[in-house]
Amino acid sequence: MWALGAAYGTAKSGTGIAAMSVMRPELIMKSIIPVVMAGIIAIYGLVVAVLIAGALEEPSKYSLFKGFIHLGAGLSVGFSGLAAGFAIGIVGDAGVRGTAQQPRLFVGMILILIFAEVLGLYGLIVAIYLYTK
Repeated sequence: MWALGAAYGTAKSGTGIAAMSVMRPELIMKSIIPVVMAGIIAIYGLVVAVLIAGALEEPSKYSLFKGFIHLGAGLSVGFSGLAAGFAIGIVGDAGVRGTAQQPRLFVGMILILIFAEVLGLYGLIVAIYLYTK
């Protein structure tokens, strides 16, 4: 799910960048920030997936409790990554299009993107907390 959120954020922001680059091609590199932030969401999920995969054991040693904890950690980072990816995609698309028309919107767009990114970070924190139980 975390990869789905990152993919949606990248695709939605990418369409906004493509539309904006027709009007203001000099702003392409400045407008790539939402795509980078969507990619970071995927890294959060990858970290948790590697942690869980490293803790897997043979079925006789792997308890039901541990399995549910790992499921909860995966769902936590997955759903929060999905939500953050959707938020980053929508804000990134509208933000880069708006910044092309009014450059003063750039700082506001970055602040909103940071708040959207933090949603994924919260899921990562909960997942790591669950993993350590």
